[in-house]
Amino acid sequence: MKGRRGFLLVALAATALAAAASLGLSAPSYGAKPTAAAPTSGDCTLANGIQHVVYLQFDNTHYMRDRPNVASDLEQMPHLLNFLTNNGTLFTNDHTILISHTAGGILSTLTGLYPDRNGQTVSNSYDYYKNNGVPTFTSSFKYWTNTVDGADDPLPNMVTDGGLTTPAPWLTYTHAGCDVGGVSAANIELENNSIAPGGDISTVFGNPSPEASEPPALRQTDFVGIAIHCSLASRFCASSPNAKPDYASVLPNSDEGYKALFGAKYVNPAINGGAPCVPATDGTAITDPAGNCGFPGFDGALAKNTLGEVAQMQEAGVPVTFAYISDAHDCHVPDPVADTYRSSAQGPGESCYTQQLAQYDAAFGTFFQRLAADGINKSNTLFVVTVDEGDHFAGGVGTPDGNGGLAYTHTICPQASITAVTPCPGNQIGEVNARIGGLLPAGEPPFDIHFDDAPTFYVNGDAAHPNGPSRTDPAVRKLERDVWNATAPDPYVGSTVKITEALADPVEERTLHMINADPKRTPTFTLFGNPDFFFQTSNVCGPAGTVVCVNPGFAWNHGDIQPEIATTWLGMVGPGVQSGGIDSSTWSDHTNVRPTINTLVGLKDGYLDDGRVLIEALTTKATPQSLIAHRETVRRLSAVYEQLNAPFGSFAMDTLSASTRAIASSDESVYNGIEDQISSLTSQRDSLAAQIKAGLNAAAFDGRALNEQQAKGWIAQADDLIGQASALGAG
Repeated sequence: MKGRRGFLLVALAATALAAAASLGLSAPSYGAKPTAAAPTSGDCTLANGIQHVVYLQFDNTHYMRDRPNVASDLEQMPHLLNFLTNNGTLFTNDHTILISHTAGGILSTLTGLYPDRNGQTVSNSYDYYKNNGVPTFTSSFKYWTNTVDGADDPLPNMVTDGGLTTPAPWLTYTHAGCDVGGVSAANIELENNSIAPGGDISTVFGNPSPEASEPPALRQTDFVGIAIHCSLASRFCASSPNAKPDYASVLPNSDEGYKALFGAKYVNPAINGGAPCVPATDGTAITDPAGNCGFPGFDGALAKNTLGEVAQMQEAGVPVTFAYISDAHDCHVPDPVADTYRSSAQGPGESCYTQQLAQYDAAFGTFFQRLAADGINKSNTLFVVTVDEGDHFAGGVGTPDGNGGLAYTHTICPQASITAVTPCPGNQIGEVNARIGGLLPAGEPPFDIHFDDAPTFYVNGDAAHPNGPSRTDPAVRKLERDVWNATAPDPYVGSTVKITEALADPVEERTLHMINADPKRTPTFTLFGNPDFFFQTSNVCGPAGTVVCVNPGFAWNHGDIQPEIATTWLGMVGPGVQSGGIDSSTWSDHTNVRPTINTLVGLKDGYLDDGRVLIEALTTKATPQSLIAHRETVRRLSAVYEQLNAPFGSFAMDTLSASTRAIASSDESVYNGIEDQISSLTSQRDSLAAQIKAGLNAAAFDGRALNEQQAKGWIAQADDLIGQASALGAG
């Protein structure tokens, strides 16, 4: 699937944990430990009468239409759409993060942290610099407590402030006595079947071990993608000899006595009366493509499978579940012989796409009925449903297929040269693959990129510059200008176009929350591209040496800055949630989901969330009194805070415009002048944003009402910084 493009079976070095310990890393506070006695069996007590939390995150699923004459994804799932709009609030002006891919989008929503504080500033994969200065690819999809690469980078993959491991989203719940189930959600279950040192299987089970001795495909089915993180008194872990220590960081023995069950082989019997097969919502067994009971694979996280596993967990007494559902844009066809899914892009209105959405709709209908029959409903359950990112459809206009749908051409459209557009059929589908080196002049410095619509560039370093050259290095500056001036043919517009829409080097990347605590991961610069394009360094589709061609295998681009990619949706139903129907006016952000959920369930993270409580989602009764005390001021402060601090807020987008003008300039005095202003504004932004989010978090979780005058002062300062950024962006 496009959402997990770049997913690899990553093998990390055996020295990872020892190396992390040698850095002096220590475990931070991981969650709100109850003030009462240690949790006992059945001690999962949440606020507002909430007894269950069902969190679902789609991959690439749209509220808005991609073509005016084709119903949107949510419109084609009326059981879900009506459930959200008739019983709660559906926010349709939510926003993802940069760079917006499956890993980053899910992880920011789960943690309430921007990428600079959860490690995944570039995803679904990223480069890091080895000690010799050579940038090297790795996957974002690793289990939560894995490192980047112990030999060359022992820091946590999920790195946060101070080089520590980002607190995992289940910790706040398990410390409060609640078991937490995970189904395909990024990094909260095992993500790969690797038995190499540092791989997920060897890290959790050891090698040799019975688990490591299984064939690779069966290891994936048995141990990847499904988990239960147990509270101290959980019957699931207490009764299972297969429960393993549930580490909270990359450090050994950081489990604090907590355990977890990893994999369907151990989870399914625990929630299904000893049986290895859990039923999907259509009554069939959840299996891999070869028919083995267990994890169906990330491309097989179809609605019927994910919802079936979630329902089984909830019915068995796992009160909190976090789950992922595969995108419907790609046609996912099981290959029993290879034991994998074959996925290919579909256009709006195309038969397989439409059929999958109909199946998703049926799955939701059954899911809600099934849960309600077991007493799990809107009166006692918080349902949170959202999406990781939006995306752009790279394709032409579908033609009627004679069956009420649309047809597209799924053959490669070759490009004879990079100076003239070779006509493609009007109903062509597919991203425009571009080999970036072929679009640039000869003599560029060696570099690698994160293959993407918005590729990050990592220019090779050396012994003196192991993390790459300075942003002011003349070779870097020339490469940036060459990228800005590069053009390529776009068959969908019938002309040659600029490939670059915006540029950010480390100065603006900091503004966009794209630089984390690991200096080895900082991109030299980022190209935000024309959304029809997908850039890579290797040969693209077509004959050897082809520079540009249309690849029909992929057609939904994300990670970039366009509104259709940035804008997502969030639905909430349950005790304490307003019945607000569709809310298209409230500007929201992925990081708001976590603190809003925490407010509803009465828990508090042991760290400061980057988001704010979405009071527009809450009933008055469920809203903390300290937020009600100055409700209008809280609204104004929350709104200006998001425009000041969010990656897609006005401050960031305006400084990105200024950054682009600076980097594209051949006048270094212009470049330095603008960069200095962005740096200064961002420093002021960071300082003010820290004060505002601390004030909002204290009001939400510590009962400390905002100081009215101080809040109004913050609003005025934020407005002033936003105004300065706007003026700088306008030039």
